[in-house]
Amino acid sequence: MTDDPPRQVLERLRAIDWSGDFAAHEHANSRALLMREYLRRAARWARAYGAEESWPFFDIAECVAPEVRTPPDVAAELEQVLTGLAPSSLRKTCRGAVRWAVLRRAGVRFPQDLPDDPYEPLLLMYERGGGYSVEEFIDLDGAMLRVGTVESNLPARPFLASAPAALDALDAEGEITYYAKTGEGYPRSSPRGIVRRRVDDGPAYDEAFTRDLRWEPTEYLRRYELGHNETDHVEITAAEAAAFVESMTEKLTGS
Repeated sequence: MTDDPPRQVLERLRAIDWSGDFAAHEHANSRALLMREYLRRAARWARAYGAEESWPFFDIAECVAPEVRTPPDVAAELEQVLTGLAPSSLRKTCRGAVRWAVLRRAGVRFPQDLPDDPYEPLLLMYERGGGYSVEEFIDLDGAMLRVGTVESNLPARPFLASAPAALDALDAEGEITYYAKTGEGYPRSSPRGIVRRRVDDGPAYDEAFTRDLRWEPTEYLRRYELGHNETDHVEITAAEAAAFVESMTEKLTGS
């Protein structure tokens, strides 16, 4: 792959299967979290530059450095990639992501108190099943999100996971609740391990994320409910579960 940042983003967009209905459903949970993280980051940038009326899908680079433009040859190739894609806001964010890479290559200095690369969560979401449509909600073809407002998205908990293994670990059928095993020396932020309970059309499935870097059946929660397990646990968010998976993956694989 080229080492030129704008062309790297262009090639990522070129490789996306924009009609990936199966992938969108398969990755519904992670795609929803990535879209929510984009909305949070975009809200921070919109508030900082007085661009609330343009939020959520806008060219953030235009606010930061309007004089820095995408090179004509890259822009022309990008338009070929975007031909036929809808909605128009999707095309706008793709142009914005490439232009953001142009700003980074140009050495534009960004405010330190704002989120790094605002478009990266959206690019990851596109790569995991294509785009979206917008009416009353954002329809991710497998998940529905309320857009909200700049104000309501500002305090959202950051979702910083980006490794494929961590994102894959969030995707499964059913309603999912995550728990962290805690105890002395194992606070919520660095637990002994994590488990999840999936409820899918009635049955509940309990699974633990193991050192084999996959979810495997566990009796932990049922034993705890029966009073046979002294290890404590606390309910955590999907973002916290993803952070644990990413940390464990890095520790065990070195990547």
